[in-house]
Amino acid sequence: MNKTAIKNFAIWARNKLIADVSYAARLIGITENGIAKPLPQSFGDTQFFDIGTAEPYSISGEAVRQRNKMVEVIQQKEKDTDYKTAYQYVIEEVAYTWFNRLIAIRFMEVNDYLPSHIRVLSSESGKLEPDLVTTPFDAELPFTAEEEAQIFQMKQDNKLDEVFRILFLKQCNALNEILPALFEKTKNYTELLLSLSVIDQDGVVYHLIHDIPEDDFNIERGGQVEIIGWLYQYYNTEPKAAVFAKNGKITKEEIPAVTQLFTPDWIVRYMVENSLGRLWVEGHPECDLKENWKYYLEEAQQEPEVQAKLAEIRKEYAALNPEDIKLIDPCMGSGHILVYAFDVLMQIYESAGYSQRDAAKSILEHNIYGLDIDDRAYQLAYFAVMMKARQYNRRILNGENTCHVYDIQESNSINRAHLKYFGADMDDIEKNAAKMQLEGLLDTLTDAKEYGSILNVESYNWDLLRRFVAAEDTAGQISMDSVGVEDTAEQLNRLINIGETMARKYWITVTNPPYAGANKLDGKLNAFIKEQYPNSKADMSTVFMEKTMDMLLQNGMMSMINIPVWMFLPTYEKLRQILLSEDCILSLIHPGRGIFGSDFGTTAFVICKKCMSNYTGIYYRLYKKQGDVETSEVREQAFLAGESVFCAQQSQFSIIPGQPIAYSTSHNMLKTFAAKKIGDIEYPKQGLSTADNERFLRLWYEIDQLKFASNCSSNENSIASCAKWFPFNKGGDFRKWYGNFDYVINWENGGYELRNFKNAAIRNPNYYFEPHVTWSKVSISKVAFRYRPVGSVFSDAGCAATFHDDVLWYALGLLNTKYAQRVFDIINPTVNYTQSTIANLPYIVNAAKKEIITETVKKNVFVTQNDWDSFETSWDFKKHPLLRNVSTISEAFNQWQKECDDRFNQLKANEEELNRIFIDIYGLQDELTPEVEDKDVTVRKADLQRDIKSLLSYAVGCMFGRYSLDRPGLVFAGGNFDAVYWKYKGQAALDENGDPIEGGYAGISLAEYHYPKFHDTDDCETATWLSYEPDADNVIPITDEEYLDDDIVSRLCAWLKAVYGADTLEANLDYIAKALGNKGSTSREIIRNYFLNDFFKDHCQTYSVTGSGKRPIYWLFDSGKQNGFKALVYLHRYTPDTIGNLRIDYLHKMQRVYESEINRMQDMMDHSENAREVAAASKRKDKLAKQLKECREYDEKISHLALSRIELDLDDGVKVNYRKLQTAQDGKFYEVLADSKNIMVKEKK
Repeated sequence: MNKTAIKNFAIWARNKLIADVSYAARLIGITENGIAKPLPQSFGDTQFFDIGTAEPYSISGEAVRQRNKMVEVIQQKEKDTDYKTAYQYVIEEVAYTWFNRLIAIRFMEVNDYLPSHIRVLSSESGKLEPDLVTTPFDAELPFTAEEEAQIFQMKQDNKLDEVFRILFLKQCNALNEILPALFEKTKNYTELLLSLSVIDQDGVVYHLIHDIPEDDFNIERGGQVEIIGWLYQYYNTEPKAAVFAKNGKITKEEIPAVTQLFTPDWIVRYMVENSLGRLWVEGHPECDLKENWKYYLEEAQQEPEVQAKLAEIRKEYAALNPEDIKLIDPCMGSGHILVYAFDVLMQIYESAGYSQRDAAKSILEHNIYGLDIDDRAYQLAYFAVMMKARQYNRRILNGENTCHVYDIQESNSINRAHLKYFGADMDDIEKNAAKMQLEGLLDTLTDAKEYGSILNVESYNWDLLRRFVAAEDTAGQISMDSVGVEDTAEQLNRLINIGETMARKYWITVTNPPYAGANKLDGKLNAFIKEQYPNSKADMSTVFMEKTMDMLLQNGMMSMINIPVWMFLPTYEKLRQILLSEDCILSLIHPGRGIFGSDFGTTAFVICKKCMSNYTGIYYRLYKKQGDVETSEVREQAFLAGESVFCAQQSQFSIIPGQPIAYSTSHNMLKTFAAKKIGDIEYPKQGLSTADNERFLRLWYEIDQLKFASNCSSNENSIASCAKWFPFNKGGDFRKWYGNFDYVINWENGGYELRNFKNAAIRNPNYYFEPHVTWSKVSISKVAFRYRPVGSVFSDAGCAATFHDDVLWYALGLLNTKYAQRVFDIINPTVNYTQSTIANLPYIVNAAKKEIITETVKKNVFVTQNDWDSFETSWDFKKHPLLRNVSTISEAFNQWQKECDDRFNQLKANEEELNRIFIDIYGLQDELTPEVEDKDVTVRKADLQRDIKSLLSYAVGCMFGRYSLDRPGLVFAGGNFDAVYWKYKGQAALDENGDPIEGGYAGISLAEYHYPKFHDTDDCETATWLSYEPDADNVIPITDEEYLDDDIVSRLCAWLKAVYGADTLEANLDYIAKALGNKGSTSREIIRNYFLNDFFKDHCQTYSVTGSGKRPIYWLFDSGKQNGFKALVYLHRYTPDTIGNLRIDYLHKMQRVYESEINRMQDMMDHSENAREVAAASKRKDKLAKQLKECREYDEKISHLALSRIELDLDDGVKVNYRKLQTAQDGKFYEVLADSKNIMVKEKK
């Protein structure tokens, strides 16, 4: 089956049909903006509509009535929503109605199931004209003489599309006789809006015939009726994506699209064979049906006590006849599960001696039931089941057979006043009983589309209700009140059928439930679920676990594919407790992620409604590593190969805290759960959630460091510090022992603002600022634990365990072992490592090993802290690791590389030793090995290119004065720059007013500002001289050629001389250039190109953490693609004068440079006799002209910002300030900074 072709067609066809239907509606004055009244010249049965052409569009007769009905439906729908939504709903309804009918007719014509045996959409011979159009009167369709004449004339006039439309509608109406649920009579507005062509190669019919291989429909050539389901799922692709993308609740209209997932065929077969199939073969062991079932699992060896219980159950199964087995899919979608259940039931019937013809009829009548809230899905499920029956019985489509599949309907529109006209032949007792029960059913089915098959319907006397409705009598009571009684009777019979199906008990329930978290559901549905299904309320899929078990007879079987959260999460502990105490898991397959694409993980299982706690189930784990994504086909092959098969006794799950379905747990591992738990020593705590991270959180390097306190030991201490920002533990990347010090939180005055902020949750504040062990609550594959010293507030995503010092180091060592990870995988093999998961880790203290464990853990923390602090994204960073007492970067890197390797190897050896110790303590030598993979050792190895780039970043920091070669750590990151560095003009030191301290100096007015000293004393004479001066005006230009003597490359050369000496400058430039690997013919050119093209990208990547977005502190003013002007500015030194200075001193200077160079190139072109030289000059002149033009346009933008003298507040953070700096006084936005779209906060509307 070519699923790519199917998907492409379905998505395209939906949009095409909607466009065509919308166009047809527009012709009759119905658009998404409103409903137009007919033009005044309309008369009688004819209406005219203005369509913007000379002649108005007209309709008459039946078309007018159809339009009126469409208007009525839209207006009725509008009462529940708004006009635009109501209009879109009706247009979508018409589009999918014709889509369903088209693919149904295509399936029937390919398989020769049409009563006429004449193709409707295509031709047996392959010609474009369908066979029905060629020979319309051979199809035995009912035509009037007038219609025959009309068709004949149209064919004569070669109006094939008009002929096709008439014949297609005739065929649909004819199919109403044999498939009424799909082919309703089309004398309504759906017919009015039908716009199909068979000759248009851009039309839906042409694409259906030519895009999807015919064999995919042909059941004799490998085709399957399941193609209907795939087409339906793919048809919903875009609506589903739109619902997921929006914020807010899912409406009842959106539920079908967002919750439908087509189940892979092999999983359907597993579910049906191991429930329906098992029920039959266990009661009839003499039959050999299971030999043909590829996905049937044989039962594990059972204890005698269990065998005795099974024998009793099988006696009950043995008494069943095929027609006794009732199966339901309460979320049937397009009917995939029911179709395969039909096949298995056919095999069961045949094994009992039935013919296929009789069996097909009996299966429809007695065995298969289905429900869905989606009318579209119901139509296709109905069609799929009937086509499956037709496969076995050629006479099944005679108009006398139907099936028990239903779209759940609401009772809201029932006219209850009509109930008095029913029950005419009944006595008062029966009549009153019937009326009372019927009203109870109507009450239950009020808003039923909202709830679907999770509604609980009482078991009424269904025969009584049918007799009540059948006994209708309006004779002698004709009045306005009795109008429509026949329609009411029809609706009531439909609701009775639905209600009986919902109330019935079944031997088998099989389904793929809807997947939707309760937080996304509408309020009414959410409240209903909480009341009726408190143990499974978190997701619709788990609610259906409860519901499908409730629909079973005792000893019946439920099979389902679901998300695996119910197996492990604490949210579902009560659900597991009930399931394990009342029911029995027969088998379970655990494919992991990938069955539905890059999904949330899946599991499929079979559960018997019988308590057998010592039953040994069969469990298949089909993934090798938690979180891995593989295709459904790969998972299927793992199943068939029998990889990772486990036998687990159900009672063992109760030994483990939380009773997870931990089927792979060994006996030795189970024994460890007898120990006390780490939560008995100190229960892990959840921290605060701000409800608005953009408001209260920053990355530490964004803020004014003068407002930051990193080592407060208590809340009182934090208040006394008068700081605003404090370290915030928010989880972060996979890193063990130490690190992830990224975020800070506004906890000013003890968190006053946050405590008074709506929806913020302040949890466990008494433990803030204490040293603790922390981890990231969400972690893919594995979890890492870290030491957090005094000073941090912790969050709901970066939880904390505040152990006493004598416990902390031992506990941290245990938590980072392979044993602990194995326990977490058992208790909760998801990406969420909750407090309860951590708290349930068995905790055994070995006094003899405690000292060595503690010392090893402290070494690990020390080693990883050194690693973390070696990079400038640590607030305890001192200096770059390539600044060493050597003259070349090459030597420095070699030393750094050895240091990194030693650190890495030491940490790896320490972790393996801790694993060895704890494996021995827990007695798991035969199950776990101590080895640690290199990828799990979370300190960095040396990387030449990365480390050279970070050296250049550090050099830029020194250029701006953020760092200094003469003082370790962060030197300036907020406040008054002149209070940190002493400002001079020429040789004169300046005071706080900018005046020379010792009077005027000759030529001082022409001298340049610079910062030769720290402002570390009150006397400029005794202040400390700098070996490298920071830039004076906070602007570092980046040019594509060597135009300026103070551009970034020149400054880098001066910095390298200061660090490594002048003698090795060229060697160090060559080393840097080689490591960067950029384009260029010289080292300086390569480095220049790096700063021009890649430095800012790398800076943005460095100054961001997962989920934070880019938060650069060096901002790139960038004129555009021609590289006309680029300059870096340090955020923390920005003043309202910065843009003006940048414009006058640098941008205008570059314009003069370009003008001069253009003139020079022109002079060369005018006077050179060398053709190659002239060509090169001409090419360069063109480039310079483009750069000059770009600069002038940039100057126009930047002038507005310079004149606005914009103030920034570091407390607002990078994202807000990035937009603020580019917004002029008049409120207009002028993009002058690089990558604005991806950095700045979104504009408030």
